[in-house]
Amino acid sequence: MDKTESFDATYSVAARVAELKSLQTHFDIFRFMRRITESYGCRMFIVCEIPSTTTLELAGNTIITNWPSELMSNFDQAGLLQTSPILQRLRSATLPVTYTMAEIALARGGDMVSCELFQRFGMSGGAFFPVHDAAGKRGTVGFCGDGVMFTVQQMVELLYLSVHVYQRLAEIRDIDIKVVEQLSDREIDCLNWTSAGKTSAEIAEILTLSEHTVNHYLNRATKKLDAVNRTQAVAKALRMKLIA
Repeated sequence: MDKTESFDATYSVAARVAELKSLQTHFDIFRFMRRITESYGCRMFIVCEIPSTTTLELAGNTIITNWPSELMSNFDQAGLLQTSPILQRLRSATLPVTYTMAEIALARGGDMVSCELFQRFGMSGGAFFPVHDAAGKRGTVGFCGDGVMFTVQQMVELLYLSVHVYQRLAEIRDIDIKVVEQLSDREIDCLNWTSAGKTSAEIAEILTLSEHTVNHYLNRATKKLDAVNRTQAVAKALRMKLIA
């Protein structure tokens, strides 16, 4: 298989990190993580910030994941976050956490709710790796599947990759924040109307501007968003939730 679709044994960790540094969007990293996950014999991954002790839901702290929405919803509805043995260990230590759902059930005093939930999705074990970004914000990257048992070498590789994944996501977030700060209200207005299918002439009439001015705003917004054309600029603005 092409290495752009799946990693193979000859594709070194260094090559993976080099590829990671070239990725520009959260979706790029989502696809990268999906391939990493499969290459290590896992089914699911999650990258999230370490929730505060008062946080009730995991979803709000999740950056990217391929967990099924039903799993995430059931996890939060059952209130499993605050009693998570994995999270408690990640908060109090800086070492990776390996686990099986049987161990989790035992740590919960025999409560099988989480065990049954994750096993239903083919996730009976895995590992979570503590990470942090340049600003010191703590997070974790988790890989899980059915009957997953990592070798020491694989644990080392996954920890190294996890650190780079979390840092790259932080860099992309910072870039997005800077773009948001740089875009003017008029540029956002023009992108919004372009997203709605309006032409420059129609936007000019709506905003009581000249068509030349509208084109100027759209061209500036496209450049600030590092897009190749207006279509890509609108797509990026939607992804960043600058427009609806």
